[in-house]
Amino acid sequence: MSSSLPRTKIPRSAIFGPNQLLWALIGLLLTIGGTFVEVSTANPPWHWAENGIQPHPLGVTCQIGAVLLVGCLGGQNSALLSQIAYVLLGLVWLPVFSQGGGLAYLAQPTFGYLLGFIPGAWVCGWLAFRQKARLESLALSCLNGLLAIHLVGITYLIGLQLFNPSNRGIVSLLESIWKYSLAPLPGQLAIVCAVSVLAFLLRQILFY
Repeated sequence: MSSSLPRTKIPRSAIFGPNQLLWALIGLLLTIGGTFVEVSTANPPWHWAENGIQPHPLGVTCQIGAVLLVGCLGGQNSALLSQIAYVLLGLVWLPVFSQGGGLAYLAQPTFGYLLGFIPGAWVCGWLAFRQKARLESLALSCLNGLLAIHLVGITYLIGLQLFNPSNRGIVSLLESIWKYSLAPLPGQLAIVCAVSVLAFLLRQILFY
């Protein structure tokens, strides 16, 4: 007599393989490229006849969009690997961050948000493949990924304040949180909307 244990289906995004490595590479390249591309919207169509199409910058780059997109398309492992590679490249090899790179970047207040790309990408990728791709589920995945990025970024800001002998206390911390988390948030939410739609369309085209 033989007995068998029930089989558990392993999610596609939970296994490393050629597809995951390819998505990780795509995610890395998109993140590097998105670092230097500013997000803009066009003026309303009813003004095009008078003023033509004019771009309006949103004050953010496409960087976070790339982080979330690879999570929605490649899954948690691809997203995680791409962002680990991005952070390591910036620290030890290439000036791929917005203000350069190198170990000195650890003292930058924005570095915590770069670190946040790692858990943010993983969270987005994990949630994106928990159920069949729908626009609302992908948007929720992106929002949770964005939340993780900001939580890590704010935690890093608090750490910098604690270990900086010239810090100005709670006022300086609140100013930093406003500058790096709250002020860019409207533009980042616009990116979340765009990434959700793009990821949904691509997953329909790619049949997964």
